[in-house]
Parts: sequence; C-alpha cells; structure tokens
Amino acid sequence: MNSLLVDFRLAARNLGRNTQRTLVATLTVAFGIVAFLLAGGFIAWIFQEMRESAIHSQFGHLQIVRPGFFEKGIADPYAFLLPEQSAEQALIERMPGFRGLAPRLVFSGLISHGETTIAFIGDGVDPVEEKPVSSRVVIVSGRNLESDGEAAVILGQGLARSMGVAAGDVVVLLATAANGSPNAVEVEVAGIFATSAKEYDDAALRLPIRVARKLMRVSGATSWVVLLDETERTAEADRYLSGELPGDLFEIVPWTALADFYNKTVTLFSRQVGVVKFIIGIIIVLTISNTQTMSVLERTTEIGTSLALGLRRAALLRMFVAEGALIGAVGGALGVFLGFVLARAISAIGIPMPPPPGMAMGFLGEILIVPRLAADALILALLTTFAASLLPAWKASRMTIVDALRWNQ
Repeated sequence: MNSLLVDFRLAARNLGRNTQRTLVATLTVAFGIVAFLLAGGFIAWIFQEMRESAIHSQFGHLQIVRPGFFEKGIADPYAFLLPEQSAEQALIERMPGFRGLAPRLVFSGLISHGETTIAFIGDGVDPVEEKPVSSRVVIVSGRNLESDGEAAVILGQGLARSMGVAAGDVVVLLATAANGSPNAVEVEVAGIFATSAKEYDDAALRLPIRVARKLMRVSGATSWVVLLDETERTAEADRYLSGELPGDLFEIVPWTALADFYNKTVTLFSRQVGVVKFIIGIIIVLTISNTQTMSVLERTTEIGTSLALGLRRAALLRMFVAEGALIGAVGGALGVFLGFVLARAISAIGIPMPPPPGMAMGFLGEILIVPRLAADALILALLTTFAASLLPAWKASRMTIVDALRWNQ
C-alpha cells in the first residue's frame, strides 16, 4: 500500500511538470465522459418515459388473467373470464407495494356513426378503479368516464378522427355477444383520449365495464390490472403473487411481457449507446496514449538515469501507468460533475422532440443521469486511460540504459 501511494505521489508530481499537456489530456477525458453521459442520459430518460407511459396507459405493472388467455384468448376471450368479486382480490390488495386493482373486459366489434362504420378494440373499465392505473392517458377533448353506469365512451384520437366524431356525438357499438348473437348499444362520446402509442389510439375505445358486460352479455372481467407504488417492485410482486395464487386458476403477467415495442426499443437504443461508448473509448485511448508517448520521449534521459541508479523496471512501469490512471480519475470525476450540471440545465430547458415512429405525440426531452450510468462513465475513464498507458509505460520500462543516457547527445 505504501509503495502504491508513493507511485501515485510521484505520478502527480510528474504530471505537474507539464501542466498544459496534462490539462489537455484531462479535458479530453472529461469531455468524452460528458458526451457519453449526455447521450446515455437522454436514452435513459426515453426508456423511463416509455416504460411509465406503457404502464400507466395500457398495461399496469402486472396483469392477472386465466392461464392461456394471451395465447388463446384472442379467439374466445370469454372462455377465460375472471369473477367480478373473489377472495383473491382481497389477497392482492394486501400485497406489499399495492396501489390499485382495476378490472378490464376486452372485446371488439364495429363502431358506427352516420354512414361510417369502423372496427375497434375496446376495454370495459371501472372509471374509478382505472383512474390511477391510466394516469398517462391524456383527455384531448371532452371529459373522461365518470361512473360505471353511464352510457358513454371515450375514443382514441386516431379512431375519433377516422370516424369524424367529437365529444357530445352519439355512436352505436355493434358486437357479437358471448353467446354468439349480435348486440348493439348506443352511447355518447364523452371525450377523446391519446396515449403514447399511435397504433393503439387509432383503434381503441373505452367504456364503463358495466355497459361492456351488458353489450357482451357476460359477467366478470378478462383481466385484473395491478398497479404498484414503484415499478422496481414488479419482479417482487410477481414472485409474491405466484406463490399466493393457485397457478391452475391464475396467470401473473408482468408489463415487460406485454410491452413488445418498449423491449425492442430498449434493445436497439442500448446497442447505439454501446457504439457511442466504444467510439469515446477509442478517442480517449488514442489521446492518452499519444500524451504518454510524448512524455516518455521527453523524459528518456531521466528514465535512463533512474534505471542507472537502481530503479526497478517494474516500478518505472507502475509510475507511468499511475500517471494515466490519475488522468483518468481526475478527468472522469470532472466529466461526471460537468455531465450532472449540464444534464440539469438541459432538462430545465427541455429538448423539443417530434413524435417518434409509432407514437402519437411529440415531447420535451430531458437528460436522466442515474447512478449506474455515472458509474459506467467513471469505469470507462479509468479503463481507457489505464489501457492507453500500458504500451508507453512498457516501452519506457524496457529502455536500454546506455541508449537512454545518450538520447540528447
């Protein structure tokens, strides 16, 4: 430990002998780390917003269904109905981290207004229970559903545009009931809603679950949507419910298994961040390697004198590696600090962004620097500067003493 402290003390003094070169090298590392943090922080913020939007507009944190519902329920959803009331619901509500439980009844059919008729996918929801679950659903015009018994519907923005209807208009919903007979209900358009998923908004509508049950002539729900107080508790809640609910009657599906678009986006953007990380790493390695090589050339006579006086080659190698590590540590810490400051400033202003592919609305972007990202940035700075110092340090330690002493003669 003492020898290591001596190495770093000597390295700090050697770096102070050429402050201009050391400053350039340190700032190169710092600004490389800033670039990595800003790029990674923007992607991290997008991930968080996409995740929370998917959870709080469509999926909830967990969905509880009958086994096989998501594989076979599209053809016959009413063969997989959950009861309206059951002891299992009370058990779910006692779960750690529980925040809300909302029943949903999935159905499909045709919506008609005047001479226009379009297919739709519908969700029968309890307006009161659904409100905290769907907090990211934006009512563009009109109002939201207010009570379970009102004959009203809210339409996705794209569906309403295709139908040419607005809040206050009356539409007719036609569907094939669970017993195979046709059925229809006349409802008022209470409002128009929008989510982050354009494809969903183009075909979706929601109406009170009591009206949906009347239309489909069923009771119960196709799913129970569970909301937690923190997204990070999803896996814990999944394990808890899997142990408490009978597996032959209930299947617990986390939001990650339903949000296919989110999962693919995370995979794509994560690879892009990896490419940015690699490019920044190469820039740092080349810069620090050049700095260290110049330092070795300028100090060749000094290196020869040190070796002639008995300095071990391993100690000389450690000293040059310590210089690179110090540049990485100082540059990395400075870069993380500047990254946090810039991230806060940029987030306060916002980054205007157009609607991405598959989404309906633009947004103001922010920079989210999480601890894991900051740790990755520091590790990147240390590893790249360490790697960049190895070759110059090895060359310095392998010098022939006589040649080194005659370098400037």
